[in-house]
Amino acid sequence: MSLYGEGAYGCDRCGVIYPRLRSEAHLTARDYEMSCPRCGGAAGPLPTGEDKPLHATSIYAITKKDQEEMCLTVGRAYGIPTVALRYFNTYGPRQALSNPYAGAPAIFSGRLLNGRAPVIFEDGLQSRDLTHVNDIVQANLLALDCDGMDYGAYNVGTGRALTILDIAEALITHLGSDQVPEITHTYRAGDIRHCFADISRIRAVGYEPKVRFEDGIADLVGWVRSQTAVDRFDGAKQELVRRGLAA
Repeated sequence: MSLYGEGAYGCDRCGVIYPRLRSEAHLTARDYEMSCPRCGGAAGPLPTGEDKPLHATSIYAITKKDQEEMCLTVGRAYGIPTVALRYFNTYGPRQALSNPYAGAPAIFSGRLLNGRAPVIFEDGLQSRDLTHVNDIVQANLLALDCDGMDYGAYNVGTGRALTILDIAEALITHLGSDQVPEITHTYRAGDIRHCFADISRIRAVGYEPKVRFEDGIADLVGWVRSQTAVDRFDGAKQELVRRGLAA
């Protein structure tokens, strides 16, 4: 989902909008929610569909966007059946718990295994679409078998928005930890506020998310309990601060 940048939003005056990143002035003032870039009014998150303009906010996201475009272009030109799957925030057993650049569930799990609190930027109410690895596999197999998906791009998610604070609190509960999330009210350059999937396109060809977050997080924790992790989060954060990418 990183190739989207910010997700889709709705404004009471302007309808569906696709804003760019929030300004540094707004983030410094802890004004985290999105405003309409047209009228300045409040804007609320909507499910993000595949037709949203792609506003990549990092080199990582740009490479995903470019790879997708190259694969689909070559596929069409040479008649090679090609499908682009846009995975939303994937989680589940066998994630790299010691990688400080993995997704929030893995990073938070690594912190908790080391007796440390999950660290949350902004106010913790930013939202993402947590998609269990089993549903990612389901989408991959569907793309292999369904000729009707050829040369298309498809969101793979759940269509459900969860806050970062929701994720941290669920992990704390399932791991039986007494830690409390550390909400920093600081921010990182390039972070988006809300993005969750509109999955109507892939649903139309047979995909249906089967793993609810409540069940998927229990599955993840069942595996996490048997692991050890090196907590490298603090070093990664210091590096971001040193390079001017985090406040």
